[in-house]
Amino acid sequence: MKNQKKAYLYGLGAVACWSTVASAFKLSLGYFEPAQLLLVATISSLLLLLGLLARQGKLHLLGRTFKQRPGYYALLGLINPALYYLVLFQAYDLLPAQQAQTLNYTWAITLTLLAVPFLGQTIRRQDWVAILLGYLGAMVIATKGNLLSLDFDSPLGVALALASTLLWAGYWILNTRNQAEPLVTLTLSFLLGLPVIVLATAWLSDFSLTAWQGWVGAIYVGLFEMGFAFVMWLLALRYAENTARISNLIFISPFASLLLLWLLVGEQIYPATLVGLVMIVTALLIQQWQPRRRFANHTEAE
Repeated sequence: MKNQKKAYLYGLGAVACWSTVASAFKLSLGYFEPAQLLLVATISSLLLLLGLLARQGKLHLLGRTFKQRPGYYALLGLINPALYYLVLFQAYDLLPAQQAQTLNYTWAITLTLLAVPFLGQTIRRQDWVAILLGYLGAMVIATKGNLLSLDFDSPLGVALALASTLLWAGYWILNTRNQAEPLVTLTLSFLLGLPVIVLATAWLSDFSLTAWQGWVGAIYVGLFEMGFAFVMWLLALRYAENTARISNLIFISPFASLLLLWLLVGEQIYPATLVGLVMIVTALLIQQWQPRRRFANHTEAE
């Protein structure tokens, strides 16, 4: 049943969650290493997702769905949460959060490029404009506005932040032909990704998780970045009478996130970050723009 008011409430709830996670990432990484943060966050999110499926009486769908395409769901779990968040958290560990977050925000532009070879889609003229503008904005952010010098605070951090967009875009491309229920798919991804994350923690770090501040931050990330935000966004789209209006709410998130980084983390927000972010958001809006057919009504009348 459509209900635009409920759709807005759930959509704003999801955006509110996403707006806090950059601060949560950065604060938590002061106490946990990236693999440790991911381990606790994944377990927290998985428990939430299993609880939601149990409440809906759908736990039995996990085994049935996995048996249909075991390799496919194993690949999804390898990408998200394992590889994607390992790369993203490492980028946050190396860069100011404002840079890592905003560079990661170009994933939708990366998705446009990957959709050509993998989905057979074509790139429109306006998409090329959006791609150039978006990645120019990313360069403005990465160089703090010194485009000609190409001087990066952390070249590895920038490379990881951009690599995370490839992983996230790839995850959604794999999902385009998935007919299973989204909540079941996400839960399977986390179930199958958890063993990889345990191995990564043993290899890259250790299991001495003693700082309570790290636990609080990691559990928050697991519940709100990986759990509640996803569920609320699904509900928003389900109730929406106009999907485009709900989708546009996402553009609030990066600006609200910068404000929280300044208030909670104490990061000085660089002017170049704001300029680059405006360029990226403008690029994403250009991608979404659909020209109206001026003479549609006139033609139909004839």
